[in-house]
Amino acid sequence: MTWWKALIERLRRRRPPLLHIATDEGSGPVVILVHGIASSSVTFREVVPLLVPGHRVIAVDILGFGESPAPEGCEYRLEDHVEALDATIRSLNLREPIILVGHSLGSLIVARYASLARTRMSRRSQVSRVVLVGPPVYISPSDIGDRWVRARVSAYLRAYDFLRLNKDFTISNAAIISRLLPKGIFEISERNWTPFVKSLEHCIESQTVVSDIASLTVPVDVVYGTLDAFIALGSMTVIERMRHVTMHRVEANDHLIRPRLARALVAVIDAGGAVETMASPITEPAGEPNGEPAADR
Repeated sequence: MTWWKALIERLRRRRPPLLHIATDEGSGPVVILVHGIASSSVTFREVVPLLVPGHRVIAVDILGFGESPAPEGCEYRLEDHVEALDATIRSLNLREPIILVGHSLGSLIVARYASLARTRMSRRSQVSRVVLVGPPVYISPSDIGDRWVRARVSAYLRAYDFLRLNKDFTISNAAIISRLLPKGIFEISERNWTPFVKSLEHCIESQTVVSDIASLTVPVDVVYGTLDAFIALGSMTVIERMRHVTMHRVEANDHLIRPRLARALVAVIDAGGAVETMASPITEPAGEPNGEPAADR
């Protein structure tokens, strides 16, 4: 191989891969849907039909999952996920503002993407709003003052460490759970094991979502289910207190985007974050009349 071909090959390997675009439907304000770890764009199967009548809806598979590429040697850092998302969005040549919606790990990805507002990433497509669904907010235990919250977050991080270090246990139990869910909602297998463990370690266990959200100058809505097992009680208090963040609690919903949460999410998107002022049986503003944060219940 000549030096010129070797250079081209190195540049090709460094170029962020394009993600698989599973959905690109409708017209109107652009909404980009980014799913979480061990999942695919099927995560938003209840959301897309509700959004399409009034929006252009684009759903992608994140790096290493669904039908998106899993580059050899990729470390699946947050930067890797963000760069692939950026390359994909730029390839669409969008000129209008976009609403970014992330679920679970997707929340961390879109928060970081939007936080890079003064870089080349936003020069073609400006982010107008960010909606985070079931974000796994885990501050370093050493930075948590409340000992109960610190203990809860520490327990979550120990559990994730156990999953990474016990491959056979994790894959076998994931197979049992996945059989109970629609195909594509949850999968941990030999095929995506590397993207799973590296994304878990480099993005969820070592995260910057709080500082990313704090740096944003656009409105942020956080939508979460009261039964979400991946949210440590009290862990979201720090973002609840940010002035540009609006919390939306959805009763009787877990981590998955089921019909109840899908309707609440679409209402948040359509209402521009004003859902908490509406009389709604499915979404309530975070916090109780006595000032207790909903996430602490």
